[in-house]
Amino acid sequence: MIAFVSGPVAAVAPDTAVIEVGGVGMAVQCTPATLSGLRVGQPARLATSLVVREDSLTLYGFADDDERQVFELLQTASGVGPRLAQAMLAVHSPDALRLAVSTGDEKALTAVPGIGKKGAQRLLLEFKDRLGEPLGSTVPGARSAAAPGWSDQLHTALVGLGYATREADEAVAAVTPRAEETVAAGGTPHVAQLLRAALQTLNRTR
Repeated sequence: MIAFVSGPVAAVAPDTAVIEVGGVGMAVQCTPATLSGLRVGQPARLATSLVVREDSLTLYGFADDDERQVFELLQTASGVGPRLAQAMLAVHSPDALRLAVSTGDEKALTAVPGIGKKGAQRLLLEFKDRLGEPLGSTVPGARSAAAPGWSDQLHTALVGLGYATREADEAVAAVTPRAEETVAAGGTPHVAQLLRAALQTLNRTR
């Protein structure tokens, strides 16, 4: 198993980073929050989990070991593969997921694309007493403190991809109505989807 990769960042894309390790470029699937902390040419260390399939080898990268461990634990639930586990971590931090499970917050899980009401109920039952208590705090407000808002995450990710602050500001403003519609409907904006939409607006203006 590849426990981590360390080296200069060779490239950053909306859902992938390339880390140069011993002269070899390792493509690592990451959440927008993890990607937002990377800068091309700067050294980075990502905890990793290698997912082996008959026709592919996919390396998933995380900001720390805790996030990696939660990613692997999520996949022990029936119906949860690596993509859904990563989507859950793209929407919620590890502590936010622990808080959601410990408080039975079904709405928090349905905010993840691919998880419906019945799926959320099943996951709450499967993960009860398995994810543990939040490491930071058990206070209900801990979820918002554990991870920045969607606009901050999106802005940081765009700057990390090489766009100027002004361009990032304009792109965030362009997708804000879409995010506000999601919030008005009782959902949580999905940063990965907003990032793709923001990149499309930037590409049209260039």
